[in-house]
Amino acid sequence: MARLKIATFNINGVRARQDALLAWLQREQPDVACLQELKAPDEAFPQRAVEALGYGAIWHGQKSWNGVAILARGAQPEERRRGLPGDPDPSQSRYLEADVNGLRVACLYLPNGNPWPGPKFDYKLAWFAQLHRHAARLLKDGVPTVLCGDFNVVPTDELDIYDPKSWRTDALLQPESREAYFALLEQGWTDSIRQVHGDAKIFTFWDYFRRHWERDAGLRIDHLLLSPQLAPMLRDAGVDRWVRGQPGASDHAPTWVLLDSAGGAKPKRSASTKAPTELATATKTGAKRSSASTNAARKQAGTSPAAAAKRVVPGSVSGKTAAKKSPVRKTATTKTAKKAPRAGAAVAKTTAAGARRSGSPKKP
Repeated sequence: MARLKIATFNINGVRARQDALLAWLQREQPDVACLQELKAPDEAFPQRAVEALGYGAIWHGQKSWNGVAILARGAQPEERRRGLPGDPDPSQSRYLEADVNGLRVACLYLPNGNPWPGPKFDYKLAWFAQLHRHAARLLKDGVPTVLCGDFNVVPTDELDIYDPKSWRTDALLQPESREAYFALLEQGWTDSIRQVHGDAKIFTFWDYFRRHWERDAGLRIDHLLLSPQLAPMLRDAGVDRWVRGQPGASDHAPTWVLLDSAGGAKPKRSASTKAPTELATATKTGAKRSSASTNAARKQAGTSPAAAAKRVVPGSVSGKTAAKKSPVRKTATTKTAKKAPRAGAAVAKTTAAGARRSGSPKKP
């Protein structure tokens, strides 16, 4: 490969925003696009319209809620997994994994977790725990991988939200949510936006209420994490904000990375504030300190992480009531398109070379 642009976009209803999706694909032409919140059953996915723009696609739909898809320009994604292994509630369509152009692409829609505290937040933590296990296996496989989607986590107060004061009781900012996110980075994944933009405030989501978009009162909850093989190739990353400004838009904007076999870009950091790694450490430390009082309240409410693991959804992290894995269902996916020239081989070669060089009321 010379360059690949990989994007994630919470479309918030693919039927209602099909025109917006097609306009974005036509203008930005990402090589791989991961979609979340399709809010449509499999048969309602706009396969023909997507194919007309030159994209092959696989999708995992669900009526009214959730739903994820992976699109590839000039290629057909080769599905590897439908559903997160050990998902505490496999009836929810939240995870899809495929091989595309020599990369492994994992598209996820992590549970929102509101209201906090409560069963939905317990489900969020249980789902996160299963994601940790599977993400570790992906790294162990050694295949260049992008883990991306709507994580429903605001990593820091300082850089990833306009003002945290009115969001203190939201599941997106809870210490446990943040600790789970940073635990993924500690496995070896790279937060692409933070790596490129350093301590710049970047948002990917603007709530529909109280003129959040007009005031640029946003949050960063859509993330693209890169495996160690891909991190040296990170050339650029950004957000297609123009999409959020369109009439009837999703409350999210597409977020993307540009990978280049020629090598990555130097991170853009300002000397006025902490570097991202220092900020992450400080945030995690603060999260652990504040979690003591938080956990006390949650324990009183009977929603501590330990209690959640024991009593919430079937098949939670305790493993005592492992849920039955949902069978792999085949959707009416697009006919296998002609594969693009073997970018996969190029990715494998350039990955090795790069490695040597660098050594909220809307969601259920």
